[in-house]
Amino acid sequence: MSGAAGFIGSHFCDRLIGEGHAVLGLDNFITGAARNLEQLGGNPLFEFREWDVCEPLEVEGPVDGVLHLASLASPTDYFQHPIETLDVGSAGTRNMLELALRHRARFLLTSTSECYGDPAVHPQVETYWGNVNPVGVRSCYDESKRYAEALTMAYHRAHGLATNIARIFNTYGPRMQLDDGRVVPAFVDQALKGQPLTVFGDGSQTRSFCYVRDLVDGLYRLMFSEERYPVNLGNPREMTILEFAEQIRCITGTSATLEFKALPEDDPQRRRPDIGKAKRVLGWEPKVRLEEGLRETIEYFERIGSPALARG
Repeated sequence: MSGAAGFIGSHFCDRLIGEGHAVLGLDNFITGAARNLEQLGGNPLFEFREWDVCEPLEVEGPVDGVLHLASLASPTDYFQHPIETLDVGSAGTRNMLELALRHRARFLLTSTSECYGDPAVHPQVETYWGNVNPVGVRSCYDESKRYAEALTMAYHRAHGLATNIARIFNTYGPRMQLDDGRVVPAFVDQALKGQPLTVFGDGSQTRSFCYVRDLVDGLYRLMFSEERYPVNLGNPREMTILEFAEQIRCITGTSATLEFKALPEDDPQRRRPDIGKAKRVLGWEPKVRLEEGLRETIEYFERIGSPALARG
């Protein structure tokens, strides 16, 4: 698995090993954190290799599945590392596909709802082709994922490789980077410090939030499915950023005010997955209530304390 030390990757490692699978985890720590894998130290089913998957990879012995989660998924990171973001979506995806091909293994790609851009269709369904600015400030991430999807489908069609593509919508939970710029850790961090919660635009833009445990369950089901085309994985409960800010203020008990700033370029106005396909094909839908997931996430952030600790 690439991106094993990342937020979602580390939770996916936990699930796979919990199900009895042996995992070789790969990460170059550009955004991942060694602390995310501490719970697997000494586990005979887990092996870790520090590796940049933009370099070709050889693995001895049998390989049943190749899971490509490596990505710079937060705006803070891909704005700072745009070329590396494009590289991991292109060269990194190619190398992981080649590894799967050599071993005739299954291949899972974690893609993103950002493939839909600022959508003109709502909620977003997998057959919608998207409204993406190919040269905008977010294009390094959006287009890296769109290319990765195209490359994955090409390997399926050209080589008969068993592939799966997950389009992940906003996901949150323990092990997120506290300073990665996304709304959940940003609001929680500010609330815990008693600082104003930063709202971009007027706060009317919407998001939907899926707890990481639910997301990983969807990935696990997808990886064993016969579905070759993209599948949305996310929570269809849609709320405005203002509503979400009030939720954070209520759970943390903070009296912090709201601070409004200009909306970032190409920021999507609406986000809500249509998960009808995931329900039909995988028998999957989110189970964890937002309030429950946020409490677990906030407790985690209270334990780790600071951004420096969060990045390990």
